Amino acid sequence: MTGQHVNSEQDITILGKVSTAFGIKGWVKVYSYTQPMTNILEYPVWLLNVNGQWKEYKLRDSRPQGKGLAAALEGINDRDQALALSQVEIGVPTSDLPELDENEHYWFQLEGLKVKHTDGQLLGQVKELFDSGGGNQVMVVTQCEGSVDKQQRLIPFVDAIVLDVDLDGGEVQVDWDPDF
Repeated sequence: MTGQHVNSEQDITILGKVSTAFGIKGWVKVYSYTQPMTNILEYPVWLLNVNGQWKEYKLRDSRPQGKGLAAALEGINDRDQALALSQVEIGVPTSDLPELDENEHYWFQLEGLKVKHTDGQLLGQVKELFDSGGGNQVMVVTQCEGSVDKQQRLIPFVDAIVLDVDLDGGEVQVDWDPDF
């Protein structure tokens, strides 16, 4: 099962990445994009993007490690094998993700959406989201065709500012002063 190639047609959601090797027994340090970060451990099989190919790896063991996680994967038994996975993306089939509540979204669903002010001004589009610590997410909004200026904005992803997310319409409505 370990290292088996995966059908590349499959829709895959990135949940984190391997940062580097941990110790000498093949463990890896994991940077998780999930909230809370331990949610990534709920998936017994991870897809790792090794040299552009998605391969399956079974999660053997895991534990918290500093501000991140450490994980042991089946078939990865020494430091060299673990180091070979440095900076590799960790994904799961999108179909394996739990259904979200109506007002919840996965970060990957927001990337590329247009960001509009309540008065209709186009501020740009979502380039990415990141965790600023303390459980706060921030949207990185960059210019796009028709945006009000060429400025990059960091907009907190909180209810008071993000008023509506319309995945079908491809936009996020925010109460955020364009001059800020």
